[in-house]
Amino acid sequence: MIQSKLTLPIIIISQFCCTSLWFAGNGVMDDLIVKFQLDISALGHLTSSVQLGFIIGTLTFAILTIADRFSPSKVFFICALLGALFNASIIWEGNSLESILLFRFVTGFFLAGIYPVGMKIAADYYEKGLGKSLSFLVGALVIGTAFPHLLKEITGVFTWKYVLVATSTLAIFGGLLMMIVVPDGPYRKPSQRLELLAFFSVFQNSKFRSAAFGYFGHMWELYAFWAFVPIMLMTYSKEHPEVIFNIPFLSFLIIGIGGLACVLGGYLSQVIGTKQMAFISLFLSCICCLISPLMFSLESEIIFVSFLLFWGMVVIADSPLFSTLVAQNASPKIKGTALTIVNCIGFSITILSIQMINGVRTLTDSNSIYTILAFGPIIGLITLLTKKKGNIQ
Repeated sequence: MIQSKLTLPIIIISQFCCTSLWFAGNGVMDDLIVKFQLDISALGHLTSSVQLGFIIGTLTFAILTIADRFSPSKVFFICALLGALFNASIIWEGNSLESILLFRFVTGFFLAGIYPVGMKIAADYYEKGLGKSLSFLVGALVIGTAFPHLLKEITGVFTWKYVLVATSTLAIFGGLLMMIVVPDGPYRKPSQRLELLAFFSVFQNSKFRSAAFGYFGHMWELYAFWAFVPIMLMTYSKEHPEVIFNIPFLSFLIIGIGGLACVLGGYLSQVIGTKQMAFISLFLSCICCLISPLMFSLESEIIFVSFLLFWGMVVIADSPLFSTLVAQNASPKIKGTALTIVNCIGFSITILSIQMINGVRTLTDSNSIYTILAFGPIIGLITLLTKKKGNIQ
């Protein structure tokens, strides 16, 4: 069995490599629009198709309790391999909007066997210090999500197809690494039977329910913010013609800096408490949503970018903390299923917020549209503040 001091780094590397599939389409969106003559609204549809695939995937995995009945490392590898295949399919010359959306949907489906299963693997190895472990893991997800934007920038002299081939290659490598080097963890308690009612039974636990609803509020904001970061930068440049942004590179920084925030939040949570740190992060991101319209009117691009960098940190810092609370308050035999269920519902919520922003953008050019994202954090904050018997501590 792998030495424990190497387990977490290997899981982190694998998670980073495989989650680079997530925004691979977004990273080359401009090229796809030109190549396949897509409408500008394709950005929202492209992101939502991945999210919808992930939702259907997590729903399937949760109902069939796959992560608890089978070896998580093997599930991770198979999903990484298939996700890479469908991600690379976008380079097919005969693609249309419909086929691209289908390929992104299927890629999202197999990401359901990567992200939550990766957290399940970490939980099987770390009972103590799980919050810190998951902070590194979600940090890897964040950087993996941002990586296609950086790839687009550094492969600017090459065709956009290199971004898709590179992310698919990384995913296969990450899947192989996980399967070969990280066996089933010592704290794994496999479920011996199919538990179709697990999807509903987990919410009977009030502590689990409280953590889950905090996570749902966080998810309303997160992926919509990530999806529209390039649009925000583009909008500011149009309103301030003297400003020229390197949008792919800045998008990578604004999204990727959240990885550092996850790690920092994980360490701070050990000092002030997991729930308390999650509350602070959610509160700060809520403030960012509410003041975002004012930022577009600022004449200083440095302040504007600094604001987005700060928002990029606080919007994700609470994610591993909520996942920790969910894992800690779920039954050990269905821990993987519980994490998958919460991911399923959380990502369903992201489609609503992304499509709402996408739809409102067609009706108005007002920069106030991003205040809509505050709705989720407000609900999450209310959930965390409500004092009920059995609430998370």
